[in-house]
Amino acid sequence: MGKKYKGENVRPPAHSSPYPVSRLAPAMELVELARELGEADDLLTVQATAQLRLLAGQMEQLRAKAQRILAEARENQELHRAECGFAKKPGHAYHLYRKKEGTLVFSLVGPSEWGTGPPYEYVGTYRLELDRTWKKLKG
Repeated sequence: MGKKYKGENVRPPAHSSPYPVSRLAPAMELVELARELGEADDLLTVQATAQLRLLAGQMEQLRAKAQRILAEARENQELHRAECGFAKKPGHAYHLYRKKEGTLVFSLVGPSEWGTGPPYEYVGTYRLELDRTWKKLKG
C-alpha cells in the first residue's frame, strides 16, 4: 500500500496560487487593487441602474394600463346607468343619446331613422357584449 503524503511537505505548483508565492513574482500593488475594485463598482452600478430603469419603464406601463382599465370600467358603469325603456340583451346594438340636461338614454332608433332628426344629441352606437361590457361601434 502506497504512502500518502500530507502536510507541509506537499504543496501545489506556484502557478496555481491566487497570490504571489515567489520573491521574484510581481508584487500586488495596492493602487492596482483599488483600481480593480473601482472598475467592479462602476460596472455593478451600471448594471443595477439599467435594471432599475427597466423596472421603472415596466411600472409606468402597468400604471398606464391600470388607468385604462379603470376608465373603461367607469364608462361601462355609466352606460349601464343610462335610461332605457327596454330590456338590453347581449349581442344587440343600441344607440346612445344625451339629453340637454346631460342624461344619457339608449334607443333602438338610430340617428338616421328619425324623421326630422334625433330629439337628442347622438353620442354613438354601442353593442352589449356577453361579458356585459359595452363596445362602441364605428359609424
